[in-house]
Amino acid sequence: MNKNENKRYERLSAKSKGQLIIESENVLQEMQQKFENTIPGMEYFYDVAKQYAGGQLKNPERKKYIATNCIQVPIELIYAANALPIRICSGAYSMSQAGAGLLPAKSCSLVNATLGTIYTNSFPLAQKPLTIITPTTCDQKKKLSEIPSGIDIPFYTLEMPPSKDSEEAQEYWYRSVKKLKGELERITGNRITRSKLKKAIIKVAQAQRAFRHFHQLRKEEAVIRGTDAILIANTFFYDNIDTWTSHLVSLNAELEMRKSRDHNGSESRYPRILLTGSPSIFPNLKLPIMIEKMGGSIVADEFCSSNRLLYDTVAVDEWNMYDMVPALSDRYLKACTCPCFTPNNDRERKILAYIKDFKVDGVVYQSFSGCQLYELESLRISAVLEKENVPMLYVETDYSPDDKGQLATRTEAFIESIKNNL
Repeated sequence: MNKNENKRYERLSAKSKGQLIIESENVLQEMQQKFENTIPGMEYFYDVAKQYAGGQLKNPERKKYIATNCIQVPIELIYAANALPIRICSGAYSMSQAGAGLLPAKSCSLVNATLGTIYTNSFPLAQKPLTIITPTTCDQKKKLSEIPSGIDIPFYTLEMPPSKDSEEAQEYWYRSVKKLKGELERITGNRITRSKLKKAIIKVAQAQRAFRHFHQLRKEEAVIRGTDAILIANTFFYDNIDTWTSHLVSLNAELEMRKSRDHNGSESRYPRILLTGSPSIFPNLKLPIMIEKMGGSIVADEFCSSNRLLYDTVAVDEWNMYDMVPALSDRYLKACTCPCFTPNNDRERKILAYIKDFKVDGVVYQSFSGCQLYELESLRISAVLEKENVPMLYVETDYSPDDKGQLATRTEAFIESIKNNL
């Protein structure tokens, strides 16, 4: 950058970071003050979200960290390399505005915001990441490394196959994961040993076990608001994994007590909603908050920013490197329901299973403007739900607050139509 560009960058960076803090505080305030029955155990997760927005996440051991751009990055390998995985996909409108000037007008808000985060150095930790790993699940994300924006952080492209069912696809992905292992060893300077990888797999599995318990608690009764559930999963992206797990275990115990006392987080008469499509990432909780304000109860979601993140675990037969790495690659490929795959029958199956298990009354499908994958897949999901007589509301939106009025009208009408049929 020349001198003028450097000054412009510094002004943009300071402005965007300030706006991010205000934006995040407003969302958290809305979540904490506008809804009844706030659960004390949620305070920890609200605090983590606040720290994230202010770039004040704690890293007492001063570990190096790796930025990830998708849940398809095997974080167990990063932990085994003695580094921290921090997902930098952003839900901030302020960051979306910062990145928009560097990308074509029709780019997705999430991609704009992620680039804005990188460009303005608005990472949740004080230091920059060693590298940014981007799986080839999103055509827009994987091109970020080629944007002429003066970013001095190296990108690493994690290649994924276009399908997941064939032996060729599974072998291709295994080779990609094995190559990533070598790259992480190179950039961190730490060898990934058998014992380190075993410890990392167990550590992540403990978090997944706590999350599965949390997930199951939401089946019969709405013991917690869906907006809070999405925030909890979001904080996993950047919190200390051991601390996050212990606080979720404590929250689960609290929810068990509420359940036994029949104190629901959301009244049972509310229509039970499944939220799916483009992921809601903090602080962009515009649509989830809108649904619950209008009288809906989000009992489950099928987002790559929440339920898809933690539910499935690595199945290891033998604790040796030759078994752990293939088991790791299997978990991240076979369990994935991303619309980047063709065919994608597993996603249909999972959505229908959620509808049955969580007694869902209606589905809200969110698609960010410019997100062609989720936009195209909505047609297929809509047809599947129509056969099952499950109503679906398709919402195309972005990070801007300008469409809140229109969203409120459409969401309220959808929820009222469900109420009339209950």
